[in-house]
Amino acid sequence: MMQTTSRLSSADRRDHLLARLGVDRMGHLVRPGLYELGHPDRTAQVIVTANYTLTFDAVRSALDGIDVYLLVLDTYGVNVWCAAGKGTFGTDELVRRIEATGLAGVVDHRRVILPQFGAPGVSAPEVVRRSDFRVEWGPVRARDLPAYLANHTATPEMRQVRFPLRDRLVLIPVDLRSILLMMVAGAVVLWLLAGLGTARDLVVAMLTGTILFPILLPYLPTRDFTTRGYLLGMLVMIPSVLLDLSQGGGWLVEAGRVVVDLTVFPAITAYLALLFTGATPFTSRTGVRREIFRYIRPLAGIAVVGIVTAVALRLVTGGV
Repeated sequence: MMQTTSRLSSADRRDHLLARLGVDRMGHLVRPGLYELGHPDRTAQVIVTANYTLTFDAVRSALDGIDVYLLVLDTYGVNVWCAAGKGTFGTDELVRRIEATGLAGVVDHRRVILPQFGAPGVSAPEVVRRSDFRVEWGPVRARDLPAYLANHTATPEMRQVRFPLRDRLVLIPVDLRSILLMMVAGAVVLWLLAGLGTARDLVVAMLTGTILFPILLPYLPTRDFTTRGYLLGMLVMIPSVLLDLSQGGGWLVEAGRVVVDLTVFPAITAYLALLFTGATPFTSRTGVRREIFRYIRPLAGIAVVGIVTAVALRLVTGGV
């Protein structure tokens, strides 16, 4: 059995910063197993969590002054919500970790408290059947654990899933870092092939999907992330459309420019918005899969139409 504390060190905070920036993205993990927090006895509660450092640290820091056991599952350094969707925070791993740590010999009760976000991956009846431990669903947020442990009752507030601006903002640096190289390389290529304006439009489209979309997510119409992203992508392209129309060159050239502005670049924004489904608590594994299958081909088709139009115009007029 391992030991931990509720105090976060400067090294922990550096790790959090690197994780938020997407540096060594899959390297922010702790060793799976059973941890003592404080001085738990055989009656102490068992809190189950993931081995992602941000998740583990959020749980242990919230339990300052409370003697509990932390049962850490091997989620390969992925948070509870995403790991539950992937199945790593799941029934098999929970049962395996209960057996591997000899939990039945550590506590007299037969109860483990899991985060509510772990529910998609865990079958509570199956855990009871295979391990004799009963699953109890704790609150959504780690900070509510002390109040929950006082009487093992979750208020409606504790059960409510929120995704406020602050939570959306902290995801942006990771996503931005993942597209930065591609965005710069693509902009340079488009600058050389099609001019500065086209390169600018690519940067705008990608930054819109990565930064502006998470910020505006709750306020965008439609239900699907992809259609929200496409509408937002079209909206931010309006200045480019107006600029292209002001340059003249004939109605055919102007129409072609507008087609490019309203197909290729909004499709890029929509694709990045589609990827954001995996980062929110609003979606389910089946819902994400359904949206991917529904929109990937239409997005690709729209982008192809725009690219073909751009190439045709370049051949006919010498540039878009």
